[in-house]
Amino acid sequence: MGIIGGLSPESTVKYYEWINQGVQKRLGGHNSARIVLASVNFAEFVALKQKGDWQTQGEILARHAVTLQGAGADFIVLATNTMHKVAHQIEAAIDIPFLHLADATADDIVAHKLSKVGLLGTSYTMEHDFYKQRLIDKGLEVIVPDDAGRKGVNDIIYNELTRGIISPVSKGIYQDVIAGLAQQGAQGVILGCTEITMLINEKDVNIPVFDTTRIHVDKALDQILS
Repeated sequence: MGIIGGLSPESTVKYYEWINQGVQKRLGGHNSARIVLASVNFAEFVALKQKGDWQTQGEILARHAVTLQGAGADFIVLATNTMHKVAHQIEAAIDIPFLHLADATADDIVAHKLSKVGLLGTSYTMEHDFYKQRLIDKGLEVIVPDDAGRKGVNDIIYNELTRGIISPVSKGIYQDVIAGLAQQGAQGVILGCTEITMLINEKDVNIPVFDTTRIHVDKALDQILS
């Protein structure tokens, strides 16, 4: 498999770790995954986002995808939710499958027979349509926190989680935001940023949690071992 990572390195480590753990668990012995990894400089992408320059970000990731394909990857995952905003540029550049994170997440939610879910992530993921629309297209109703909630969730991602900082105070903020979504009728919550898995899990809240990092990894494992 090919992984485009570094967005941020903290979550890319989870992908590498969990994929190899999954292969070892399913195959036993000393088995591990055959992976080619392209890891970018996260700071470069943060700066481009702040400028609103998504085109350049997409071009960079598309070039990395082509490199991974040339290195022998049979399929590619992009180890970040936010950058799926430019997934179309990656898909257009390669001839191998691209496992879209939002599609995998939507399929998992539908399989659990839920219809209304809350979405947490960066401000881009919560406010733009590139991610939510793919969930809506699968028949799901998607709600996000209010302005203050979105700002709090986004700031914790960029100021703490992407730097490996885990704060009990921030966990409490996320729990309050999720409780608010549940009060609005959310039957479950999507951890729609790959770093959120470092802070929140199903034991921390009273509604089902859909960890996009874990869901994406499981989808990749199915592809690897098919």
